[in-house]
Parts: sequence; C-alpha cells; structure tokens
Amino acid sequence: MKRKFRSGAGAVKELNSAPVAVPTLTNRDFESDQDKRWCPGCGDYSILKQTQKILPDLGIPREQLVFVSGIGCSSRFPYYMNTYGFHSIHGRAPTIASGLKATNPDLSVWVITGDGDSLSIGGNHFIHLLRRNFDINVLLFNNQIYGLTKGQYSPTSEVGKITKSTPAGSIDNPFNPISIALAAGATFVARSLDRDTKHLPTMMKAAFEHKGTSFVEIYQNCNIFNDGAFFTYTEKATKADNVVQLEHEEPLIFGANLDKGIILNGFQPEVISLNNDSTYTTEDLITHDQFTDDPTLAHFLSRMTENEELPLPIGIFRSIQRPCYEDALTQQIDTQKKKKGKGDLESLLNAGDTWVVN
Repeated sequence: MKRKFRSGAGAVKELNSAPVAVPTLTNRDFESDQDKRWCPGCGDYSILKQTQKILPDLGIPREQLVFVSGIGCSSRFPYYMNTYGFHSIHGRAPTIASGLKATNPDLSVWVITGDGDSLSIGGNHFIHLLRRNFDINVLLFNNQIYGLTKGQYSPTSEVGKITKSTPAGSIDNPFNPISIALAAGATFVARSLDRDTKHLPTMMKAAFEHKGTSFVEIYQNCNIFNDGAFFTYTEKATKADNVVQLEHEEPLIFGANLDKGIILNGFQPEVISLNNDSTYTTEDLITHDQFTDDPTLAHFLSRMTENEELPLPIGIFRSIQRPCYEDALTQQIDTQKKKKGKGDLESLLNAGDTWVVN
C-alpha cells in the first residue's frame, strides 16, 4: 500500500511501504545524546534546531529518516540527529545518498554539506545528483570559508579574501551555488539564512514536499573565521533594505518602507524607487514565477549577488517537476523482470565467454 505526502506544484509524494502508525513526535525526539562540538555562536546550531523543529510536522517515522554528510563543520550534523545517519567522506555524501534512495526509495534522505565539501572535492558528485533528480533534500551550509581546517579560503570566498591560505587576498573567482544548481538542471532551488527562524523552516518544508532533488543554500555565519559575512542580510537594522524575498506571482519589492523594487533593464536587474515621486509602479516590476519550466528568470535572479547595488534574493528560485531517477530505475528493473524473469546471479556470472585461470 502506498502512503502519500504533500508535494509542491500539485505533485504528490508516494512511499511504497505498508502504512505505519507514526507516534506523535516533538523536536526533542530528534535530538541525540551527543555533545555538540561546534564553536559557541556557530550558525550550525540554529540550522540544527530549526531542522529538528520541522521534522515532527513531516509525519515520517524516525526510522525512515537518514541524514548523510561529508566532511566539514556542518558534517557533524548526523551525530546530533536521533535518526539514521552517515558521516561519510569528503565530497561523497551525494553518492551514498543516491545509493540509499535507489535501493530503498521509501527513505527520506537528506544531504548535509558545506561550500568546501560540495563545491570543491565534491563538485562532480554534487552536480550529477542534481542532474539525476533523485528525491533527496540537500542543505548546503555556505559560510564562505573552510572552518574545520581553521580558516582557509573556500570556493565561495570573495575575490580579495585574506585568509591563512591567501595572505595577499584570494584571486579566485567564487562559485555561485544557486547558479551552479540551476545550470545542473536542479528541479528545486532555494536560499535562506541561518538566523531567519521563520523563513528557513518554510524553505526546509518546501524542499521536503518537492518531488525530486531539492537544493537549499543556507548562508551560515562562521563566528570564528568569517564572522559577520552575512550580517547585512540577517541584522534587523539592515536586512529590509538589502534582502528581497521571492514569492510566487508576487512583484519583487523590498525596503524598510517597501518603497523599492526590481525591474529588468535589458538583461540586467535594476533597483528603482516606488515613492510618491516615482514614475514606476508595481506593474513595472519583475513578477516572480518559480514554477516556469524556463530557467531564464531564475538565472537572472541568481546572479544578483554579484552586484553590490542589488539586494540578496532569498526564497524559492525554481520548483518544477521532472521524473525522479529512483522511480525510473525501479520501473526499468520491473520491466526487465517481466520480460526475462527474476534472474539468477550464478547463471549471470557464468554466461557468455568464461575462462579458468590456473
């Protein structure tokens, strides 16, 4: 019998297991007995707490939840979850998560990774997970630094960043995680902030409800090696004038007085005023469409971070439907079983040309 869960854009998640009575759970039921070994004040604490807060609302038994991580500060995450988990090797969390989902589609699989883990040594695995569209949720903690190894520049560090490994300033052009995810064909792409305790849980729930690979970039403060990197976007005094929330079918409006908007001037997003003296109205603004198959708008929005005059977009950039890899794989195997029977491993190994080595 199939159990169904809500999913975005009208899709429905179906789990093929027999119905299981899910006990009433609280966030404390997802807290392990392990001491948390992050630096005091690290943004990882907030992300962990908000993850544990939403899980009871998902209606999934703890036995069907798996958190898979690679290497880095964020990758200690599975230790602190009272669920199944893997603390795997550097950059390879997507491979283990893919294998889990392919062999046991009923599992709710979450990948916990960082900008160094997934965008350097793990970059190849990361893009192919998104391309294949396994029904897996990816949370990328982006602190723009290597924290675990004590403060080297990472693939998302800005040009000129002075670190222990770049004492004269980084000369590397940084990756844009949202742009990479879109270019890889990800079907769900979103961004949130570690300190936004209203927005981040909403993005996590939307990621879970989406049928397909869900990618959520989370700006996470490393208060030891890159403190304050995102304070412009998280602090009350500056956030409203520097962050625009993406909402489906809503114009891009921001500002402490909601008096600023984003228009598209040719191929460039541009900030305009909406005060009483302005010649612009909300009708002139970009209206967001997260469900369009055409990724052009999402790409435009993803590149806004490269212009200091533009606000930071947070929210869902794109959410579309495409067949999931594990579903196609299961269907393919079932079809071959019907055509050729269940098969026999020993017969397969002895089929065709064989030889004996003395």
